[in-house]
Amino acid sequence: MTGTGSGLMSTYGRYPVAFVRGRGCRVWDDQDRPYLDFLGGIGVNTLGHCPPRVVAAVQEQAERLIHTSNLYRVPQQEMLARRLAANCFADRMFFCNGGAEANEAAIKLVRKYMKDHGQPGRFEIITAAEGFHGRTLATLTASAQDKVQRGYDPLPTGFRYAPYDDLPGVERLISSYTAGIMVEAVQGEAGIRIPRPGYLEGLREIADRQGILLVVDEVQTGAGRTGRLWCHQWSGITPDIMTASKGLASGLPLGICMATERVAATFSPGSHGSTSGGNPLVCAAALATLDELEGESGIIAGVTSKGEYLLERLQGLRKSHRMIKDIRGIGLMAAIELNASAEDAAAIALSRGLLVNCVQGTILRLLPPLVITREEIDEGINILDGVLMDLF
Repeated sequence: MTGTGSGLMSTYGRYPVAFVRGRGCRVWDDQDRPYLDFLGGIGVNTLGHCPPRVVAAVQEQAERLIHTSNLYRVPQQEMLARRLAANCFADRMFFCNGGAEANEAAIKLVRKYMKDHGQPGRFEIITAAEGFHGRTLATLTASAQDKVQRGYDPLPTGFRYAPYDDLPGVERLISSYTAGIMVEAVQGEAGIRIPRPGYLEGLREIADRQGILLVVDEVQTGAGRTGRLWCHQWSGITPDIMTASKGLASGLPLGICMATERVAATFSPGSHGSTSGGNPLVCAAALATLDELEGESGIIAGVTSKGEYLLERLQGLRKSHRMIKDIRGIGLMAAIELNASAEDAAAIALSRGLLVNCVQGTILRLLPPLVITREEIDEGINILDGVLMDLF
């Protein structure tokens, strides 16, 4: 991987390949070589590349109006907010440009809610170790990973870290300063770490008992990725605040901070804002994406069976390769944890026409588009089989 090129800051270690077009689960580079995409822009391309319905909606909207300002009503925002509210616990939405911005809004909402409700001393938010909530100064502090925090001290105060999937660990950190708990439904960047049944329910119970707020980060698990529109719906609990982004607009930048009426009422004009967040163009893309996810094609309904098939194939892979330490997954998000470096495996997979990525040094993360077919799953697993066989 290289971190240099064309005058860009070296914030990314980039592979030396440039994609120029895509369709469904495949992309083509500038040499017209095809690749099977098992990563989907890190979970962004929910419907695959250039889904026709979304493309048509964007083209139609772009010809009428791309951007005005949040100084004015944006009918597409209002329509999207009503659609989302009809399918989740939340009553109110704040639209922004991505997951970090949505989580930043959630952090501010938690703190201001406590002050507005006569508890100004409550400002701390408990998050989970190895979680990932973004790269703004507040959200990287919430993320509790040394690799994203290193070099940015002094970090903002007001965050405490409990082990993930550890309810007693959260209880031990509760104090008179605690304002809320913020957690990913499944830890994505940490390597698809799935909590045991009862974890979210336990956090909800703690939050209720302590009079604090529960924030669920669904930036990676939302938009049908786990087989429900939102991952927390598997648990039956309702958070006070939820954040989402990635696959909601099929590749256009959209983040959302959602909240119940009781909590959202804390924000008033001037409390928070976003210049471009939720403009007509991106909202049109999100509405078309929801049409597809919830439409007669049954895309979300098919995620569970596809995910089970993917896990079945991955478990089969594990039997053939001793260097596979663990297989994890829910819906169409999965991880292959190796007893060796996964960086080389990801690079060789790329050279053989398969897109995956490495997280935490030893884990391959798979986030294929939800429209992937069983035949494409077989094709990708066969490539991975060959990569692991030749590499180890």
